Formats: sequence, structure tokens, C-alpha cells
Amino acid sequence: MTATRVAFVDVYVLRGRGDALEVLLLRRARTRARGGSWESVHGKIDPGETPTAAARRELHEETSCTPLALYNLSRVEQFYSHTSDEVVLIPAFVAFVAADAVIRLSEEHDTLLWLTPDDARERCSWPRATRCLGDAVRLFGDGNAGVLEDTLRLL
Repeated sequence: MTATRVAFVDVYVLRGRGDALEVLLLRRARTRARGGSWESVHGKIDPGETPTAAARRELHEETSCTPLALYNLSRVEQFYSHTSDEVVLIPAFVAFVAADAVIRLSEEHDTLLWLTPDDARERCSWPRATRCLGDAVRLFGDGNAGVLEDTLRLL
């Protein structure tokens, strides 16, 4: 029987606000699975780890950044993994980093771009990223969650 599992997290990294809002995209190294694809911070949830803890860990592992603020994007993406016969759920998060944050890539990625939200949505390889970025800009485009701040802010 097909299982359902919360297995991964996505973290959409933003800096700035309003017209100066930028989105960080990472390109998978050509030697890795999905090489050449553009994505947000993405990774597996370790056994016993919460999605929130995984989001913080993956952000640090893939960029070396500590967020100024971390938010629940209030959406969960999903896909069917035919290799494991699972419906995999992916909680999504938004992390704001400092405008001068230094990004140090892990071996998973070979380059990065800071893009406008529209350019980032165009470049994303996964349709789920396009959907999530639309929500991220709508909810956090002013640099915070506005009236939802007390509900969505994790850090």
C-alpha cells in the first residue's frame, strides 16, 4: 500500500523588501542528482528531527547562513515517489538573511544567484518552487508577515 511521509523541507531564502526583495536560488552541481537544476534550499528531514529543525540545519549546511528571521510558509507541497511508492510531503519555510550575508555553498551546489521574485520563479526547475515563491512574496514581500507575524514567525 502506498505510504505518506513527511520527508523533506524547502527553505526559500529572501533578503530585502518591497521592490528590493531578492530570492536566493542554488544550482545543483552537475555531478549530483538533478545536476544543473535551480532550486531553493532543500533537504531531507533526519530521523527524530522536526521539519523546523531540518529547515534551520539545511539552511546552514547549504549556505552557511543563520537567518535573521525564519517563517512557516503555511503550505506543504507533495509529490509521488515511484521508486519508494510514497506520497512525500514537503513543508515549506521562508528565511530572511542579511543583505550582506556571505553565502558559502556546500558540495551539492556549484553556483548561486540572487534574483527578483519574477526572475526566480522563471528559473526554478520545480513547479512547487514557483507556487511557493508566489506565496512567499505575497506573505513576506514587505520583509515580515504583517498581521500574520505572530502565527508564522518561528525565529
